[in-house]
Amino acid sequence: MKHLRSLVVLLIALLIGSACGGGSDAPRPDREGSAFLAALLTAGPVSDAGWYAGAYEGLQWLEDSLGAATSHQQTRTPAEFDEAMIAYASDGYDLIFAHGFEYQDAAIRVGAIFPETTIIVSSGGRIAPNVIPLRFKLEEGSYMAGITAGMMTATGIVGMVGGVPIPPAEGTFLGFEAGARLVNPDVEVLVTWLGSWDDVASAKEAAVAMMRRGADILIHNTDAASFGVFQAVRQARDAGDDVWAMGMNRDQNDVFPEVILGSAVLRIPEAFLTVAQRWRSGELPPGEPYFAGGATRAADYVVNPVLRDRYSPELRARLEAVRMGIRDGIIDVPRVEFMETGDSSP
Repeated sequence: MKHLRSLVVLLIALLIGSACGGGSDAPRPDREGSAFLAALLTAGPVSDAGWYAGAYEGLQWLEDSLGAATSHQQTRTPAEFDEAMIAYASDGYDLIFAHGFEYQDAAIRVGAIFPETTIIVSSGGRIAPNVIPLRFKLEEGSYMAGITAGMMTATGIVGMVGGVPIPPAEGTFLGFEAGARLVNPDVEVLVTWLGSWDDVASAKEAAVAMMRRGADILIHNTDAASFGVFQAVRQARDAGDDVWAMGMNRDQNDVFPEVILGSAVLRIPEAFLTVAQRWRSGELPPGEPYFAGGATRAADYVVNPVLRDRYSPELRARLEAVRMGIRDGIIDVPRVEFMETGDSSP
């Protein structure tokens, strides 16, 4: 059965290769003048000031720091996932960063056809010899955001606005709620899933609804939809309400500095660079996930310097103690486990 599935995928690859002329329409990269070829796939725009923007910055780091020739494509459908990966692999790309949980199945399929191409799947849960999940421990940053919210809320109600309830996103909200309840056991935590990462209008409506229910601190795990949350909070503050927002995935403190208390951040460029360096040196074990969290300083909570005076000395000390505890392995933040074990080949 596995051989049959492989033949089917190979046929798809041949058909796509025929339609695309063996690869993408863009000029083929100059391998002789480059250390290696690296591509990035995102399912959303890199102008989101968050998850995708961090990945694109990471791709640029590979070019600037390691001399890689790079390319980026935005792909929105599963069919486009396969097509773009096959096109890049056919053109001889060495590394493909597929930036999102949604790419994992396509990576397994395409990785079986092109064993010489290494595919890094951000927040992936499936493994093959040349398919490596890059597992970000963002729940460690959101845990500290939760501690902040739990200690700063005046109403005792906080809110979480999410995109699509996939395991990595659910894990960040689990961490946020755990942090809030650690310092405020009676806190009420509201959650809304939009079913979209980029629907700004829906995110704004969800944020407004939460604030009407008394939530005075809102965090998100979305992409471009985060702007809807920030806009709603800013308008509420302009109307005289004592409400605040929090950023996620990237340091978003400067997006709306007057309303964002801090951000649960992933240092995605650093993680991309580390993975690429380890791959080049042969130190990236095949068939194993790479974990990027507080221990590697890839996940953190960053206080908005504009609003630093809102943080009490007690809260600042608590956050630093938790940060050190995570780095030293003393504090184990609750997480959603979604790594598959055993044979994940197609």
